[in-house]
Amino acid sequence: MNSTDILHQPLHKSFTHYVSLSLFSMLGLSLYILADTFFVANGVGQDGLTALNVVIPVYNVLNGIGLMLGMGGATLYAISHGENRIGKSNQIFTSTLFIGAIAGILFTVLGLLFIDPLMILLGATGEILPLAKEYFSVILFFALFFIVNNIVVCFVRNDGNPNLAMTGMLIGSLANIVLDYLFIFPLQMGMRGAALATATSPIISLLILTMHKRSPRRNLAFASFKWKPTDFFSIFSIGFPSFVTESSSGLVIFMFNKIILELVGNTGVAAYGIIANISLVCVGIFTGIGQGIQPIASIQFGAKNHKQVLRLMMYGFSTALLFGILFYGIGLFYSETIIQWFNGENDPLLAAMTDKGIKIYFTAFLFMGINIVAIAFFSAIAKPRQSFILSLLRGLILIVPILFLLASFFDLTGVWLTMPITEGSTLVLTLVFLIHYLKKSNSSPLI
Repeated sequence: MNSTDILHQPLHKSFTHYVSLSLFSMLGLSLYILADTFFVANGVGQDGLTALNVVIPVYNVLNGIGLMLGMGGATLYAISHGENRIGKSNQIFTSTLFIGAIAGILFTVLGLLFIDPLMILLGATGEILPLAKEYFSVILFFALFFIVNNIVVCFVRNDGNPNLAMTGMLIGSLANIVLDYLFIFPLQMGMRGAALATATSPIISLLILTMHKRSPRRNLAFASFKWKPTDFFSIFSIGFPSFVTESSSGLVIFMFNKIILELVGNTGVAAYGIIANISLVCVGIFTGIGQGIQPIASIQFGAKNHKQVLRLMMYGFSTALLFGILFYGIGLFYSETIIQWFNGENDPLLAAMTDKGIKIYFTAFLFMGINIVAIAFFSAIAKPRQSFILSLLRGLILIVPILFLLASFFDLTGVWLTMPITEGSTLVLTLVFLIHYLKKSNSSPLI
């Protein structure tokens, strides 16, 4: 399905096609992170689970860089397609890959130079430090592949091939899960094995994505380009909200780890590790909805079909709300089952902390999906200011002071309450931005 198909096909069919495939792609990406948590918790133990949770914030930043460049560049690519400027589109693709390669190399070099102080800063001390370093040092050597894979997935999806984008990510994720088991249990490779399994996923995904060059409808191609700072800033400004959305999960985990460690120690960090990793799956699904509507919204916006853009926005919000209700219900009624999967040592204190945390923390999903989809929507229609404000608000400006305030008054319960209150507060501004946009568009979203 190319840009012409999107412009002439019924909107609900384009929405169902792109969102379902993008959703499964992000679900696969999130599940292999969850697989690491499951196999490490049962194969390495509680210390391994704590070490993994210490490393995840930096892993989120790595993925965030790839998504920032991918979503920013692919959005400009799709808008150019809507304007029928194919040559410009391929210049955007080539320059984005160039920036991504540089970013991957810098991430590896800086990470290796400062790995010890970075792990200590993130909370790895004592017996946790060598486990965290063992995992993260492997991830660092494959940083380039993580970033480039995220970029190529976004461009392939925007070039009318969401099926292949989904296939690459799902097969890569499946390979990670299988290798997690083999490396951790039969081969007894511990944290290094878990990291190696994770690092294979983007490589396998990229190999599959190269099949896009055989697509008869492919427009994506390398093109000569002149490096301009304005190109980077355009990609950065549109993609930065995606970076904040992804990396804010890492910031939240880092801040929560610090506070929880002071309040209740390593068992509390392990309990939060379970909640945080399940939350990453839910965030991945919400992000998948946002990424799914992005190519359609960008192409329709480039073609000035504003009524279609508004209808698409409503489809996205409705889907996000339904998933939010589903996630909250699962946390409310199935928390004990979830805990059993990750509590390999049957620690009753870990179980009690996690059960209470899930039932409070999961309330955030009722609001979170709408916020994440709104951020993606505003980026897709080249309105980075609103997207930037919302992503920064939920990822930094609100959550940090709310966390410290509630933790000081309500201890661990306050930590669990932080996310629902942050997402609920952000939703208020999201609605203000949306109402302003609807008034300015001077159209009904239901037309």
